[in-house]
Amino acid sequence: MNAFAAPFEVDAEAIAAGFGLEASAVPDLMRTGAITGRLYEGVGEDAGQWLCVFFFRNARLNLVVDAAGRALRRSTIDFGDRPLPAALRDPRNPAGNPGARR
Repeated sequence: MNAFAAPFEVDAEAIAAGFGLEASAVPDLMRTGAITGRLYEGVGEDAGQWLCVFFFRNARLNLVVDAAGRALRRSTIDFGDRPLPAALRDPRNPAGNPGARR
């Protein structure tokens, strides 16, 4: 998997709100790998938008952002006491990619 820099930055406030965290905690959690993520570029009618998928503990946050990184839509799935299914973190698994078709 190739790492690359996104053409924008997502505000820590948007990530923190999705996980119920303080925004000041987000950079350290990302740096240590406690928050991880994936990025998908929109195509067709979604061109100019990006899907940012973040994982923290037993939760997944989907943020749809514009080209400037401003959040347009947000949804969080919290699995509570159950661990987040590993397949949701696997970019090769269509179930882990909200836009993929089987």
